[in-house]
Amino acid sequence: MGKYSIGEFEEVVMLTVAILYGNAYGVTIKEDIEARLKRNVSVGAMRVALQRLEEKGYLISEFGESTAVRGGKRKKFFRVTPEGKRALDQVREARIKLWDAVPDIAFDFK
Repeated sequence: MGKYSIGEFEEVVMLTVAILYGNAYGVTIKEDIEARLKRNVSVGAMRVALQRLEEKGYLISEFGESTAVRGGKRKKFFRVTPEGKRALDQVREARIKLWDAVPDIAFDFK
C-alpha cells in the first residue's frame, strides 16, 4: 500500500482530530466520532489509538491549562502532524484508486 500504515479506526481518529482542530482531546474526539459515525467508542480503544498515532509521529499532543472544573487536571490536546497528513493522503488516494477500479457491473444487482 505504501510507506504509511494506519488502520480504519486510526484513520477515523486522525480525521476527527483534524475536524476538531484546536479542541481535539479525548472526550471531544470520542463524542464527535460517536455523533458523526453513530458508533460506540470505548475510552480504552481511544487512548490506545491516540498513543499509537503519537508514537508513529502522526499526531502530537500538548497539555492545556489546568481548570477548577476539572479539579486541576489539564486536557491533552492533539493535532495532526505533517507526517500524519501524508499518511491520510496516501490512504485516501488508495481508496479512490480501489473505488475507481470497480467495474459498474460489480454493483449491478438487478
